Amino acid sequence: MQIACVLFEGLTALDIVGPYEVLRGLPGADVRFVATAPGEYRTDNGRLALVADQALADVPAPDIVVVPGGRGEAGVRDDPTAIAWLQQAHTTSTWTTSVCTGSLVLGKAGILAGKRATSHWTALEVLRDFGAEPTLERVVFDGKVVTAAGVSAGIDMALRLVAEIAGDEIAQQIQLTIEYDPQPPFAAGSPARAPAAMVAFQRERSRFRQPAT
Repeated sequence: MQIACVLFEGLTALDIVGPYEVLRGLPGADVRFVATAPGEYRTDNGRLALVADQALADVPAPDIVVVPGGRGEAGVRDDPTAIAWLQQAHTTSTWTTSVCTGSLVLGKAGILAGKRATSHWTALEVLRDFGAEPTLERVVFDGKVVTAAGVSAGIDMALRLVAEIAGDEIAQQIQLTIEYDPQPPFAAGSPARAPAAMVAFQRERSRFRQPAT
């Protein structure tokens, strides 16, 4: 099973590393890090680099596509090569997935039209511009399209995907292997529970731009 994890400049590390750590445990998994061109891609804080060993064109028909988010996703939306590859890959994929604002990239590719989808909570309304129905759910399955909410939700998404593909027992084994047993120290992980002033601050500093026409 070929899994294409898309890299780009300015991605959020956990968006792709979290799902990678889960999906690589799938029996027969062949995980590829791909990008418009092979090479090193720095994350959104500029201090961590991930390496794409292959160009998008080298992996034209993966079984699973994983698109992360991050500050650099706006550049991917405006990259015709990346969008064309995603559109083509989606026609043959078994699953097309995103984490955080990676769903905006799926939206730009026309993959979310008429579908329920999620994203980072500060970007949810932008999904409407792509014809999607935004929801605050942490993970959303709509046909073969799977979207996850912000950053850490990618781990949940990947575990649920493994369960769909290989069964609950394999998914639980992977969960145990990575010791994924969340016990957050604060009840501030969603806009529904965080202090209102904190939510307002985060919303103001995010300001996702509208999709290019």
